[in-house]
Amino acid sequence: MNSLFPVMIGGAIGAGARHLVGQAMLARLGPGFPWWTLAINIAGSLLMGLLIGALARGDGVNDTLRLFVGVGVLGGFTTFSSFSMEFWMLFERGQTAQAFAYVLASAVGAIFACGLGLFLMRQVPA
Repeated sequence: MNSLFPVMIGGAIGAGARHLVGQAMLARLGPGFPWWTLAINIAGSLLMGLLIGALARGDGVNDTLRLFVGVGVLGGFTTFSSFSMEFWMLFERGQTAQAFAYVLASAVGAIFACGLGLFLMRQVPA
């Protein structure tokens, strides 16, 4: 239960940051292309890489800070950061085929699932 609170607080901060960044970029760049999502996913993945690198070096990042930043803030900011980290974990373990299958299954599966959800909801009378 002690690990829940840093994750919840970090998640709220990350979600708020995602909203603010998205709104600012939408206002500046318009709705023609989802630049805000692209930027958030790339920035979140960079930050996750920095965090994991610091953890691997033993830079004094304790478990509470890892949960707060990695799971909470970055999880609320973008789940793409976790996805990116999991790809690299598989890849660095020599599980290259599984890493690329994970990318393909995640992208295609998520797009298909979203489309299926839209289709199903359109079948339900309003």
